[in-house]
Amino acid sequence: MNAHSSKESLAAATVADRRWHAVIARDRAADGEFVYSVKSTGVYCRPSCAARTPRPENVAFHATPAEARSAGFRPCKRCRPDGISVYDQRAAKIARACRQLEQSDEAPPLKELAAAGGMSAFHFHRLFKRITGITPKAYAAAARTKRMQAALQSSPTVTDAIYLAGFSSNSRFYDKASSVLGMTPSKYRAGGADTEIRFAVGECALGSILVAQSARGICAISLGDDPAELVRELEERFPKAELVGADEAFEALVTKVVGFVEDPRIGLGLPLDIRGTAFQQRVWQALTRIPPGRTVSYADLAREIGVPNAVRAVASACAQNTLAVAIPCHRVVRRDGSVSGYRWGVERKRALLKSEKSG
Repeated sequence: MNAHSSKESLAAATVADRRWHAVIARDRAADGEFVYSVKSTGVYCRPSCAARTPRPENVAFHATPAEARSAGFRPCKRCRPDGISVYDQRAAKIARACRQLEQSDEAPPLKELAAAGGMSAFHFHRLFKRITGITPKAYAAAARTKRMQAALQSSPTVTDAIYLAGFSSNSRFYDKASSVLGMTPSKYRAGGADTEIRFAVGECALGSILVAQSARGICAISLGDDPAELVRELEERFPKAELVGADEAFEALVTKVVGFVEDPRIGLGLPLDIRGTAFQQRVWQALTRIPPGRTVSYADLAREIGVPNAVRAVASACAQNTLAVAIPCHRVVRRDGSVSGYRWGVERKRALLKSEKSG
């Protein structure tokens, strides 16, 4: 084999390796999984290294830095594959800021948070959003929402909960509560008591399906093998709500949802009761823009909403979706195209994708 053919063979082997795609994308999610060495420079790097992308025929992959060193390569001074990366150091500072926001009744000023991390306010704000996917203000609001929910469940009165959650006035509390909780604070505190949720269980091509509707819209579309288990899950979400079994009118709505699940191209055309954090809402809205028959990776979705480094947070938001197919998280796959991570079962995810592509 001549030298030219040998280079082509080496390059082809590298390009065919799934790890090469992580190197091209400078994927921080792949850091720690492997390192790669570059024959022409004699160094080894993290997948996320910002150095110029090497020629594939010069690249070799190693499971650990020690393996790369034993092969005669030295660590890159730019990405420091043997130590804590600059990104990890910055991420640790942002994590500390997140803990401070979670523990503070009133969100500290941006300048104060930035100064604690040794950064300017502008740089801190940009880095915080890049790593978490949302702004410090939105993160503080989400943390307060969690405190609101916990306070309502543990306080003897709504008034006590207002101040325990860190709200300075009743009006600010009630302004936020309805949109976040989906019901009045009193009803939430009572576990959804006096809140009516109509539901029905039917059958579709994917097995059993439960559809539930609050006064705001469809609040659950669940898939499974056991109808009783689907009902139990709904009861756990709304432990004291009044769950009303299907009547004839609601059965017609369920039939429409079943038709949509089996052929998403027809559209649903029904209001949805979507509850989640600001970041989850952004992810779910982006999911609804993915057309039937098309898939994207979690990294693609993170880039779509402007937070390319928040891949894990995006995957977590997909996992929190409670509206099967209506919010099509089944159209998100791994970077290599493989299917995994579906709330209602990987086989159902495969079946949905196969159906949409064949249609």
